[in-house]
Amino acid sequence: MAEDVRESISLPSKKRVLICVTGSVATVKLGQLVGELLLSNKVEVQVVATENSTHFFKTEEIPVKVYRDKDEWQGWKKMRDPVLHIELRKWADVMVIAPLDANTMAKISTGICDNLLTCIVRAWDMKKPLIFCPAMNTCMWDHPLTNTHVSVLCNLGYIYVPPIAKTLACGDTGVGAMADVRCIVETVLQSLVEKC
Repeated sequence: MAEDVRESISLPSKKRVLICVTGSVATVKLGQLVGELLLSNKVEVQVVATENSTHFFKTEEIPVKVYRDKDEWQGWKKMRDPVLHIELRKWADVMVIAPLDANTMAKISTGICDNLLTCIVRAWDMKKPLIFCPAMNTCMWDHPLTNTHVSVLCNLGYIYVPPIAKTLACGDTGVGAMADVRCIVETVLQSLVEKC
């Protein structure tokens, strides 16, 4: 499916995709997601990783720049220095949070911005697409607060790529697994076409 989309979608110029990952085991798919987007040959990619997400991948295996919380604070020394979460917001044409764990979803839906990723979301230009792809344990997914958080994000105009049902890494079976990477890539590329 994504291969067809990569060939059929025509973007006027190379677009910039900011991939954000959070503390879900689905972060193990980061390399695949970056690779699929780069294969499209239509986008530039950078990554923002929460501290908990770094448990699931090796930075040196990701072929693009990966930013972490420490980069925000190490880069700013004095007034008028660039602020990383603002610079990344300006750089990106689209932001995709894949996976979006329950913790970060709760933060975003209530306006908390206590790390690089959530600061980018809070400063996001609402005219640009923001795509979110939840991933969490089935019991967490079924918790009543999850539906509230998803509704808040959808009402803000963010693009929702729902999780799927399968046997999860913990052994539980049910809805909560991140959507297929090809589905996410298709959504990203389509959102860029619609934005143009």
